[in-house]
Amino acid sequence: MKKASLLKKTSPLLVIFFIVFFDLLSFGIVIPILPYYSESFGADAFIWSFVMAIYSIMQFLFSPFWGSLSDRHGRRPILLLSLFCGALSMVALGYANSILWIFICRMAAGIFAANISTATAYIADSTTEENRAKGMGIIGAGFGLGFLFGPVIGGLFVEQGFHIPVFIAAGLGVLNSILGFFILPEPLKDLEKRKANRRRFEWSLVQRTLSASKTAVPVVLFFISTFAFAQLEVSFGYFVMDRFSYSAKEAAYLLALMGFVMVLIQGGAIGRLSKRYGERKLAIVGFLMMAVALIGAGFTASVTLFTINLVFIGIANALINPSLSSIMSKAAPKEQIGGMMGIYQSASSLGRIIGPPIAGYIYVRLGMASPLYLSSTIMAIAGATAIFCLAPSKKADLSTQKN
Repeated sequence: MKKASLLKKTSPLLVIFFIVFFDLLSFGIVIPILPYYSESFGADAFIWSFVMAIYSIMQFLFSPFWGSLSDRHGRRPILLLSLFCGALSMVALGYANSILWIFICRMAAGIFAANISTATAYIADSTTEENRAKGMGIIGAGFGLGFLFGPVIGGLFVEQGFHIPVFIAAGLGVLNSILGFFILPEPLKDLEKRKANRRRFEWSLVQRTLSASKTAVPVVLFFISTFAFAQLEVSFGYFVMDRFSYSAKEAAYLLALMGFVMVLIQGGAIGRLSKRYGERKLAIVGFLMMAVALIGAGFTASVTLFTINLVFIGIANALINPSLSSIMSKAAPKEQIGGMMGIYQSASSLGRIIGPPIAGYIYVRLGMASPLYLSSTIMAIAGATAIFCLAPSKKADLSTQKN
């Protein structure tokens, strides 16, 4: 009986973890490969940046849609539908034979990867405020593992052809959707509220989210940090190729190392750190650490020093994302968590829409390190904004006083 009840208790969060993991696995596979693969179709870095951006354009448009739809019809059906269709988009990507085909497949993948907002709302439904950061850490761990195994899979199998690692990711997505169908329940405590709140996404919800500082500040900070991090994501492959003459496999392994660091932090330490220091302090430390590490990565001509800076970038990212997600989910009214978390995730997608073309343009015009310098400056601004504008939680203050 105990084993059965434990399985029932832990399985939903486990499935949420795998849902996020698949989304980032697919993204992690593509990031180190596309800079090299796009050249085979005659695309330069600037064109490739738009291939990256279209994924986030679709996330931006559909993240509030999926979040609000899950408020009306439940988290479970939306998660399962988006996961299965996302796997099909990866199958189509595996058969790509032109840059246009890749563009269309990335467009479809972005639509269904917008399920992150629903996964975040599911975690918020299933955890108390005290354990919210730990629950968000599950999502963060999924992100981290996606960045760990995605590049590894891409690096291991890219020499056999681009389609092989993509098909592997697609197969994992199908298995994940089957697993979710059998063991993912609906969060029953919010079922009646969702039935009574059968609304479509409204722009008035955006206005309500951005008019209150307690919800507006984490949204703005998430946009700023994602825009800055997109500079690294887009320029990374070209940077290590031009500065260190690295192949796609070597670039993939560097990204995997950063993902491994993120998993260590978000998979276990983030819950304890948030209870001791509070999400606000963790976010501030993450922003400032990221700013220093990015400028260090841009300056160094040593692979060793570059790798050390990547480790600190991974640590900083592992502190920022779950902390901001927890702050936002606590600030949002319970009956509007799905919609507001969708807006929050859309801020991230907006950062990845604007960030890639800028990164591609300044990489070509101003030099290979310019996206990293720009990202460092923006992260420093985000840290200052968090210091002056991000309100500390009362619980964090009390725990800090006790310590």
